[in-house]
Amino acid sequence: MYLGPYAQKFADRPAFVMAGSGEQLSFGELDARSNQLAHLLRGQGLQRLGHYAVFMENNSRYIEACMAGERSGLYYTCINGYLQADELTYILNNSESTVLITSADKLAVARQALADCPKVRLCLVVGGGAALPASAGAARLQDYATALAPCPATPIADEALGTAMLYSSGTTGRPKGILRPLPDNPPSEPLPLFHFLNKLWQCEEGMVYLSPAPLYHSAPLANVSLALRNGGTVIIMEHFDPEAYLALIAKYQVTHTQLVPTMFSRLLKLPPEARALADLSSLKIAVHAAAPCPAQVKEAMIDWWGPIIHEEAARTLAAQTLSDATLGTDTSARVQSIANKILSRPFRAEELGVVVASLNDLTAIYQQQPDEAKKLIAIGESKPEPSLNASDLAAWTMLVNELMNLDEVLTK
Repeated sequence: MYLGPYAQKFADRPAFVMAGSGEQLSFGELDARSNQLAHLLRGQGLQRLGHYAVFMENNSRYIEACMAGERSGLYYTCINGYLQADELTYILNNSESTVLITSADKLAVARQALADCPKVRLCLVVGGGAALPASAGAARLQDYATALAPCPATPIADEALGTAMLYSSGTTGRPKGILRPLPDNPPSEPLPLFHFLNKLWQCEEGMVYLSPAPLYHSAPLANVSLALRNGGTVIIMEHFDPEAYLALIAKYQVTHTQLVPTMFSRLLKLPPEARALADLSSLKIAVHAAAPCPAQVKEAMIDWWGPIIHEEAARTLAAQTLSDATLGTDTSARVQSIANKILSRPFRAEELGVVVASLNDLTAIYQQQPDEAKKLIAIGESKPEPSLNASDLAAWTMLVNELMNLDEVLTK
């Protein structure tokens, strides 16, 4: 999340609007606030590659809480707002966060967690007010707005690219933090993954993005970041409601959005008259992510919305890789190109061996079953590139699909 030239170019244009309350912040105001927080974090001793955490519901301070890290060379960990105290304690300690940003709504859980987090020195509380307790564990508690008030609204002297360090869901044990290599870039030069997603999701200057999901999830966080980097306005829903969602598309002339299949199902369950009244004329792209979408649900949505629904499919990246003349036909070079796009790092030697072996197995399968290969690459709204061998494209598509489901990718 970085505004770059849009902080001045669109200084008075809304950067985001909170859907429920209508509260909004301009590009200029958001830039100033994120600068203030960046100064505060530096003042707390957080230098490049330092860590802090955000534990809040969707609110009007969430974006700046992340943006400050992205312009300070820091890792910021957005934590599921529904976790219990012991789960929060684990992530705070494991991420080695030294500052926690939370809200009055989440303070009770945060205080319990901080009792066992000796490295967290400061806890900023959005909406905390003047009556906050002095401390929780080793952390000093301070009202967020009060703490930021004396900080400069200009950039810190040593700006650098930061990024999110998010955690997997922990379905196979403790949640796992994904620590991406962070090049020493200015914040105007994002990780390679963002260039890929920017093209894939057809982001454009001045887009209007509707975000219906919690911002601690990786996909909403990435989409909000892309929209803001393109000078787009973000509409943030505090909670998803299908009728309110449709009304927001019409009200703000939304051009881009991202949903999960359960949201599709809830939209499809609306009364026919409510669906018929929905004005979707401004909508250009609807990306769906998370769990695979049942075919009948996706077909029903396409019948309703038209061919604007795009799955985060692997075939696009596979086709781009096979068509890239700079890579030639070298399998390792192609695999490493994919790794750099989706992981922001190359595979290590032992990882590369495993990935190439998997590709060889997939290639053998689809060479023996060319009809299955053709069926696979026919899935989706766009047509497969006719110049590519169907079996090769199918094998690479399945490989990319496997790689896109790694924890390290899903918590981008």
